[in-house]
Amino acid sequence: MKLNRVNVIVTVLSLGSIAVALGYTAAQLPPPANKKAPTAEQSVKPVTTSAAVSLLPQVGVVVVNGQEYQAEVVGFGEARPRYELTLSAEVSGKITQVNRQFESGQVIKKGALLGKINDTSYQQALTQAQTDVAQAELDLLEEQRQGEQAKAEWLRSGLSGEPASPLVLRTPQLAQATAALDNAKQALKKAQQDVSYTHITAPFDALVVSRDIQPGSYVQTGSQLGTLYSVAEVEISVPLSELQWQNLPAFDNAQLVKAPWDVTLFSADGLHQWQGYIERVEQHLTQTSRQRSLIVVVDNPLLQTTDLYPGTFVKAHINGKSLSNIWQLPSSAISQQGDIWFVDDQGLLAKAPATVAFEKDGFVYVSPIVTEQTNEQKNQPSVMQIVKRPLSSFKVGTKVLAKVEV
Repeated sequence: MKLNRVNVIVTVLSLGSIAVALGYTAAQLPPPANKKAPTAEQSVKPVTTSAAVSLLPQVGVVVVNGQEYQAEVVGFGEARPRYELTLSAEVSGKITQVNRQFESGQVIKKGALLGKINDTSYQQALTQAQTDVAQAELDLLEEQRQGEQAKAEWLRSGLSGEPASPLVLRTPQLAQATAALDNAKQALKKAQQDVSYTHITAPFDALVVSRDIQPGSYVQTGSQLGTLYSVAEVEISVPLSELQWQNLPAFDNAQLVKAPWDVTLFSADGLHQWQGYIERVEQHLTQTSRQRSLIVVVDNPLLQTTDLYPGTFVKAHINGKSLSNIWQLPSSAISQQGDIWFVDDQGLLAKAPATVAFEKDGFVYVSPIVTEQTNEQKNQPSVMQIVKRPLSSFKVGTKVLAKVEV
């Protein structure tokens, strides 16, 4: 029984301790929250001005004003030799010799012997022509002597006046003998020329593009022997738009002969460059592009640090005239629709069509856009905040926060 009483006492004391602990904990808890909804005045705090501004969409802008820049015109063209010759045979015959230099890729000098045509028949014709000239000279001398005798006989006859017929003094016979000699000389000249044509020579310093003959082949007058490109210079025809022509000085061909205009040429990959000059401008529009071209020349193209081969596609950079009151913008500032987006004095987005004068080194140079503000301040330089990277989601009149970027 004693053990049971002890257990009861311990149990009662434990329950009392627990009750005391629960009471203390309840005393420390905060009063229950008021489940009633708060009023608008209690839940909404007043928004400050800086907080409102921070909620505006932010756009990067560049600040520009009109300045003077030198225009640059960029065009494209293909390097072509000044002379492209399809070499043809002047006489017929069998090819007896072909020069080892007469091969594609070889550069040959003017007058270099490229090949020979059998000249036996032409040498025979030359000898015959020489014989005919000698005979014609003899006939003329005999006719001159007979004419002198006829004139002496007429004078001895004692007749006065002129003979009734020119045949008396052999005047027509003398004219015929003189003409025969002239004809024989022309035949001799042609025979000599035919003999020279049996030697195939280069008419200018040239690059051999192709050879179409070989020893033993037979050619006729007009047969193609090969193709030659002149190597003294190459020409690049650069077509330009009307806007590009406006950015260049008014070139005159007579002035360009005295003072050529320098042009820098670049390869398509931009790794190589050459220095050329404008030799002339064309005075007509091409039927395909309806544009007018200028002709750029590079001297000694195969003697450059990097050879400029005929057929090379090049990019021409031409310094133009100075343009005043022009904006310099990053190329990204022009939208896909060709517009310029800007932030006006009220912080609103606006746009205007871009009038591009030229592009250079990642920048685009445009004419200033005219707004009500700039129209009222005609005597002041127009300073504008131009959006650097306009988005397709932009809408005119949107309030934005402009952040100037370098």
